[in-house]
Amino acid sequence: MNHTFIKKQEIRTLKQFYNLMAMTRAVRYKLVENIFAGLSIDRNLIESLKNALFSLEEISSDNGLKLLYIDDSKKIDARLIYEISELGKDIFFLENTEKEFIKHLEKLHKGFRKQVEEGVKKLQSLKFNCFITDRDGTINNYCGRYCSSVQSVYNSVFLTRFAREKTINSIIITSAPLSGPGILDVCVNPDKTFIYAASKGRECIDLSGERKIYPIEEKKQELLNNLNKRLLKLVKEPVFEKFSMIGSGLQFKFGQTTVARQNIRKSIPEPESEEFLEKIRQIVQEIDPGQENFRIEDTGLDIEIILTIEDSLSGAKDFDKADAVKYLDDALDLNMKQGPHLICGDTSSDVLLIEAAMEKTSDTWTVFVTKDRALSTKVKDTCKNSLIVTEPDILVTILGLL
Repeated sequence: MNHTFIKKQEIRTLKQFYNLMAMTRAVRYKLVENIFAGLSIDRNLIESLKNALFSLEEISSDNGLKLLYIDDSKKIDARLIYEISELGKDIFFLENTEKEFIKHLEKLHKGFRKQVEEGVKKLQSLKFNCFITDRDGTINNYCGRYCSSVQSVYNSVFLTRFAREKTINSIIITSAPLSGPGILDVCVNPDKTFIYAASKGRECIDLSGERKIYPIEEKKQELLNNLNKRLLKLVKEPVFEKFSMIGSGLQFKFGQTTVARQNIRKSIPEPESEEFLEKIRQIVQEIDPGQENFRIEDTGLDIEIILTIEDSLSGAKDFDKADAVKYLDDALDLNMKQGPHLICGDTSSDVLLIEAAMEKTSDTWTVFVTKDRALSTKVKDTCKNSLIVTEPDILVTILGLL
């Protein structure tokens, strides 16, 4: 992969911002590659990250929000907390020892040391057949914009070391697509380390680089294509354009489409957000009046429109992460009846990953990232070999120290 030296630059537009983040992805990938090749760290690459950080910090602000222009007249405001803080952490990681870096993380997260020590003690004697994990909010700190959620160097180093030394199969399951943009555009892990299962596991890239897909009926794919055309046209209308610019934006996945109706900061007035949701419901109703082919899942931030699959017991149902585990086990010959497995997640939908793994073997372990007591209880009730931590950095550090 070619990498580009990043110069200090003025970032005024959304396009410039995304281009800069794509350049940090190339630089970070090269840094991780060099680290695992045992090469000394190129100072120019660190300087590139410093220049990127400077460029982000210098973006015009208003009340702590960075101002970015969509075109000459339209602008959005954004908190670039993830992008700025992860660059800062990477620079510290690259310029100090790993021990010093872990002490640095300890200062950032309440209860860090105790949770890390407990996790290492619980998992250190195990080598896992399958490590199956969600990405955002689990092994990656949450970012308000998927396209700029570029993985950090330290994050990749810790996860890659764990994957190579403590697992046979390491799988990242995400609701994002594989590319365009998708998980392959924001991860910096070395090639042939992780299996990427995208679109909730309907499509994946195995370690040989081969793409495998969960089959979709031709009629259903035509309906999804029609829906995608309608949605693309909708978000080009001036009144709805903003929904393609916030949070997840508009993502065409394999067997599913996601469109944002709100962001984490609630910057869209709720009546507008609700009106947009209703507009999407109308479009889906027009395309699928019998409600046989699509299911709508509203997270409050994103509208997920999911193609149904046939279930022998319940008829048409949406494809979920339990279906993903079953499909991946067959498609990739994971031999999931043989444990132990480690399952990681951060939302109630990720509990389905645990349930599917435990159907294969009771020798299943789980670490969940959450501060939600109800979810913690649900995880513990589902899997006795469970651990709850409060931050993705805590989980990633545990894995890096095993």
